[in-house]
Amino acid sequence: MPGFGAQDVGRLERLRSASGELSGAFGDLGTFLPYVVAAVGAGILAPTPVFAGFAAGYVLVAAVYRMPVSVQPMKALGAVIIAGGLTAVETAWAGGIVGAVLLLLAAIPSFERAARAIPQSVVTGLQAGLGLMLGTVAFGLMSHDWVMALASLAVLSLALLLPRGPWVPLVVIGAVLLVPHAGPPMTPASPAGGIDTVHAVLSGVLAQLPLTLLNAVVVAAAVARSLYPDRAARVNERRLAATNGLMNLLLAPLGAMPMCHGAGGIAAHRRFGARGMGAPLIMAASCGAVVAMGPEIVGLLMTIPPAVVGALLIYAAADLILSPRLLDARPDCRPVIAAAALATVFLGALAGLLTGLAAEGMRVYIRRRHRPGSTHSGG
Repeated sequence: MPGFGAQDVGRLERLRSASGELSGAFGDLGTFLPYVVAAVGAGILAPTPVFAGFAAGYVLVAAVYRMPVSVQPMKALGAVIIAGGLTAVETAWAGGIVGAVLLLLAAIPSFERAARAIPQSVVTGLQAGLGLMLGTVAFGLMSHDWVMALASLAVLSLALLLPRGPWVPLVVIGAVLLVPHAGPPMTPASPAGGIDTVHAVLSGVLAQLPLTLLNAVVVAAAVARSLYPDRAARVNERRLAATNGLMNLLLAPLGAMPMCHGAGGIAAHRRFGARGMGAPLIMAASCGAVVAMGPEIVGLLMTIPPAVVGALLIYAAADLILSPRLLDARPDCRPVIAAAALATVFLGALAGLLTGLAAEGMRVYIRRRHRPGSTHSGG
């Protein structure tokens, strides 16, 4: 029997890499699908510009970063849109304004230094808080069908043994084919009456900006440095702010959903096998195919069971919560992490940042006060 040569090893490695890029490309569907399906399915945003926008965003990511950086719906603005708080025109204005602000920040040379000045304990707490928020959403989705959710989790857990297997497409396609499930009928949401357009837009922008700056810039850069230490220079705070800004300033006015590079998405793409630019290009091609298929694709998307979406989302949440920085944190940093995480969950990302900074300041003060030789130490 012929031996197993170097060419065969290389062929197997290329196959393994391609399988990982394919599975990892769809690793962020847990965040992507709920917002997109809700906004498009309810008739608030048109499917063609929404999916065309995500296709363009992933092409931009592949060209700029050459690695699997996520392109997600903006969560705060997405929630406002789905609740009927913004019309399509107001969404375009809000996305464009957020994009312009991010581009202005990216142009400031000291922005990256200021972003990195945030203590690691605070960033870790923010990351954990965002993970807990995603986990809450995930459990809500999985509660629709626990049997389906647990079966999906069982298949997805194979990624722990074979990280670059095609587990995500297998779960999604299998759920659609084997368990046809139509989501609850969605009716177009009406903008809340009596709310001034300018007020609605500014409220959406102010709700989104702190979350984007923290999750899609500061925490996203920290996650990328942790997961890809050899390529971390490509994913710095200024560059993330710039690509976040470009996507929204150029695409939101054309009808795209406001987008960002969420930290959880970066973790999710890698968790399911993505390592290079193949994954974002696959997502770009998939979104382009949706555009070519037309509005009928919305009905197909609605057949993906919510429990499956929740199972995908729980892995992204776990990657955010159980970061190496959390597991390796010094004991005196853990209260800071907990304070920032809990404030993020219950009060939002901006409150999490402020609470974390206050807790870190208190930690430093206590440590200095009890340092040996300090005039304040002792009884």
